[in-house]
Amino acid sequence: MAGLQPEKWRCYAGSPAPSTRTAMNHTFASATILLLLIIDPLGNIPIFANALRHVAPQRRALVILREVLIAFALLLTFMYVGDAFLRLMNLSELSLQIAGAVILFLIALRMIFPSSQPAAPELPGEPLIVPLAIPALAGPSALATVLLLVSQAPGRRTEWVAALCVTMVVCAVVLVLAERIQRVLGDRLVMAFERLMGLILVAIAVEMLLRGIKLFARQL
Repeated sequence: MAGLQPEKWRCYAGSPAPSTRTAMNHTFASATILLLLIIDPLGNIPIFANALRHVAPQRRALVILREVLIAFALLLTFMYVGDAFLRLMNLSELSLQIAGAVILFLIALRMIFPSSQPAAPELPGEPLIVPLAIPALAGPSALATVLLLVSQAPGRRTEWVAALCVTMVVCAVVLVLAERIQRVLGDRLVMAFERLMGLILVAIAVEMLLRGIKLFARQL
């Protein structure tokens, strides 16, 4: 195992190790789609509707935009401190990729098979940060994904920031128009879309896991 340390050091220093060729090679479009699948604005419609039902209708759009901006700021911060965080915690790209695959798989299963557990008790007053910005938008899976994108291709950080911007704009539009979307599509169709996105996310998670296992096998 001692012979693997130079390669690991080069990964942290920003130079790609030879074995990273099995990592997921995301493009701007695929990264945007991945972030949209993980943040899942359609699946968050019931959460936002429930949290904002006691908020005055004229205030709801402003609250949604505020929560989206808070989530965007947190995810953007993780994009820029991700490399330092990995070095501080002594984590490799391999461990992050496998952990990200496991998290995505669990999130996808929850999208396909929604939990029947009762929702958490509501906090009095207008919702702030919790539960809308965190964890509904900037949850553990989204944070792990932006860390993974930056760790695999730190030189393409501008692309990942642009993908995040597009994702958050789409989330803001969908959530502001949530009531109209529910009326037009209906709850059943919204649920069907969410489960379809869950199936796609399962395939992405399995692909990430298989690539991580191949990378681990090469290192052995």
